[in-house]
Amino acid sequence: MNKRMNVRDMTCGRGFLLLLLLLGMVNQAGAVLTIEVNKGIDAGIPIAVVPFGQEGLGEVSHPPADIIESDLGLSGKFDTIPRETFLSQPSELRSVQYKDWRLIKAEALVVGKVINIGNGQLEVRFRLIDVFRERQLAGQKFIIPENRLRKVSHQIADIIYQQLTGTRGAFDTKIAYVTVEGQEPNRRFLLQIADSDGYDPKSVLQSSEPILSPAWSPDGNWMAYVSFEQKRSNIYLQNVWSGQRKLISEYPGINSAPAWSPDGRSLAITLSKDGNPEIYVYNVDNESLRRMTRHTAIDTEPDWSPDGRWLVFTSGRSGAPQVYKMPSAGGTAKRITFNGQYNAGPSFSPDGKSIVMITNQGNGFRVGLYSDNDQTVRELTQTIQDESPTFAPNGEMIIYATQKGGRNVLAAVSTDGNVQQTLRFQQGSVREPAWSPFNRKL
Repeated sequence: MNKRMNVRDMTCGRGFLLLLLLLGMVNQAGAVLTIEVNKGIDAGIPIAVVPFGQEGLGEVSHPPADIIESDLGLSGKFDTIPRETFLSQPSELRSVQYKDWRLIKAEALVVGKVINIGNGQLEVRFRLIDVFRERQLAGQKFIIPENRLRKVSHQIADIIYQQLTGTRGAFDTKIAYVTVEGQEPNRRFLLQIADSDGYDPKSVLQSSEPILSPAWSPDGNWMAYVSFEQKRSNIYLQNVWSGQRKLISEYPGINSAPAWSPDGRSLAITLSKDGNPEIYVYNVDNESLRRMTRHTAIDTEPDWSPDGRWLVFTSGRSGAPQVYKMPSAGGTAKRITFNGQYNAGPSFSPDGKSIVMITNQGNGFRVGLYSDNDQTVRELTQTIQDESPTFAPNGEMIIYATQKGGRNVLAAVSTDGNVQQTLRFQQGSVREPAWSPFNRKL
């Protein structure tokens, strides 16, 4: 199963719905996600994150320094210095002895403090310091409810990441994914949302039938997805905060592969109501439907360019699954992928300059990156059963589903292939990942 609808066997005449069910999602899934860095850049920025000072607090279950250090370390772009080597532990700028940090080769230093100011409120301060220039690079004070300490820690990591790399951090975002509990006849599918580091998973939907293709709205408030709860594929919209839910597509045949337009007013979807799977655009405001493609081959898995001007999709019109591009206003579709026997499941990068997809160039189904510059697809992974790739909102990482050690897991890879992570549940399998946008509801 690829990003939204698998077309690996389209040339063999196997139906989409049967293929989805045959591929299945069958193992019991646990709720706790752990992240392992499999490959990082050779020389990350050496950074020391000092445990934050505390005033008026008891034991903190998720200390900010632990979360910040974990976020930065898992990005693959930082070399976090072990705390046992620290010669001092300042919590304020005025207490920093720069020689202590130069001796352990720290280039950047993070210090901070958490203060209980009463009425369930905390004051959180942090400073990012350039050790060799002996100056502050960034600093901020937050007044937050006690239950938002983990969230503000991710926000601090985002600030540090942007200051030191020049790219906006994506730690304070969410990921959505589908897990399964139990076995037939008691199998249960769950659409879940968790923090970007896998913490605090919450179920948005539970069903005894498959759930596929979750897609975040641009404002992060709604999720489009495919559900088989009526024993056939239908497309739903659901508010991820209130639970409000709406069935938007239940045409005869296939209803699949929802993809939001950048303005959040439309969805590109795949329907077979007129006989053959084609791309349509559904208007969320007036519920109108516009047909985009007309071809005897299967057209599926649409995605919008960030400026809303283009649609890319998978088609078998060349005899094998390849990626095509067409104006979102309507017009002629043009094939854009030519290297590899299989290219499918396209998804635009946030800047619109690249398209991630699943490619098979003779070595299995791997995450591939298409660039407008050289118009070729470059393999980013070495696994052979990759599925469902989508970009992080800052364009730095790509999350996807794959198989490792006989298990279905989520993984992430940087756009240059230098940073690779595996996101493992303690039990079972997980698929269909989707990374939230930046501007989700706080």
